[in-house]
Amino acid sequence: MKEIRITAIEAESIAEELEVEAGDQLLTINGKVPKDIFDYYYLVNDEELLLEIQKPSGEIWELEIEKELDESLGLEFEEGLLDEPKSCFNKCVFCFIDQLPKGMRPSLYFKDDDTRLSFMHGNYVTLTNLKEEEIQRIIDYRIQPINISVHSTDPQLRRELLNNKNAGKIMEYIDRFADHGMLMNSQIVLCPDLNDKVKLSRSLEDLAERYPYMETVSVVPVGITKFRQNLAAMRLFTQEEAEETIRRIQKMQELMLQKHQTRFVFASDEFYLTANRDLPPADHYEGFRQLENGVGMLRLFMEQAEAALERLDGTEKGRAVSVATGKLAKNSIQDLVDRFKQRIPSADVQVHCIENRFFGEKITVTGLLTGRDLVEQLKEDGHHQTILIPENMLKHDEPLFLDDMTLEEAMKALDAQVIPVSLDGDAFVANLKYLKN
Repeated sequence: MKEIRITAIEAESIAEELEVEAGDQLLTINGKVPKDIFDYYYLVNDEELLLEIQKPSGEIWELEIEKELDESLGLEFEEGLLDEPKSCFNKCVFCFIDQLPKGMRPSLYFKDDDTRLSFMHGNYVTLTNLKEEEIQRIIDYRIQPINISVHSTDPQLRRELLNNKNAGKIMEYIDRFADHGMLMNSQIVLCPDLNDKVKLSRSLEDLAERYPYMETVSVVPVGITKFRQNLAAMRLFTQEEAEETIRRIQKMQELMLQKHQTRFVFASDEFYLTANRDLPPADHYEGFRQLENGVGMLRLFMEQAEAALERLDGTEKGRAVSVATGKLAKNSIQDLVDRFKQRIPSADVQVHCIENRFFGEKITVTGLLTGRDLVEQLKEDGHHQTILIPENMLKHDEPLFLDDMTLEEAMKALDAQVIPVSLDGDAFVANLKYLKN
């Protein structure tokens, strides 16, 4: 039997109260061995539980638990899924991983397409690798919302986009989930001349017909690196095409607002910036439910930062700080910094727009900048002894850039303090105020 090792216990949880510890093994829940995270959540979703826990000494504890139906036990596991994640069977024409250069760390090349990660972490999945029993298990266990990478509702076009003969069944799956009252979100990666224009409108119409079970749709532009050798021809959206895409999305938003009081579909920030348009106001995003797809991320950041600027009373002392950002957010960050300096004239804040030389100039988001690009260009520009970078430039669980440069190595190369800042406008302004040289 596979070991299910517990690696951490949440503070003030049921598990902590019962003296379950990291290093213990979970054997059974109500006499059943959970085979993966779906099973685990299904089995613990009960008011009365009998857990078998094996201690490192070999001693087995039987724990009787009474709890609220949806109350967590507070257990974290060595492998978050309790088994290996499922890899992607597709060969999408727009796949970003296929555009990575050789020689990067192995984990960057893994393509996940696992509905369990959709449930746990909000990952978007294509559903092309699901077997019948897995579909039924999602329905039976009420694993929702399901985040689906749709890209097109046209069966033949979706097969071509994903290079997978099974990709044409997407609306069958969506209808089946909807028939069972399952909630879903969807994503469309839009590619010029492939699934845009009239084809986009058709996809949006098809998905809108599945509301309220299909709750939201995000539309994001394809990303292109300089490493597309031997891949399908692909280009970026022009300003005019981005504008036309926004108009199509707005048309659907107006219809959905009239019928259902929701905009339903949302364009990513990149479309507005490419079209040279102002970002919509915060209430446009209806609670920012598609942030992970870059929908409203910059607007939320700006709203938070503007509120923080309003709270400045002018007595704060200025600091000498360099701020590194990507091309996409540069103008917005510069605007915030200019307004900060109006409030605190003694502040010496430099904004550095870091070009993505590693992946190519067509990649403009800050989260895909490398340590080498950061170091080289800050050296070229000249910088202060305190440098702010967004935390999404680093690996989520360790201070490591995409090119495997460590944060410590970057600081040594720059002979400066490099501070990762959370993607929060209030935190950004707070760091401008309080950091020392």
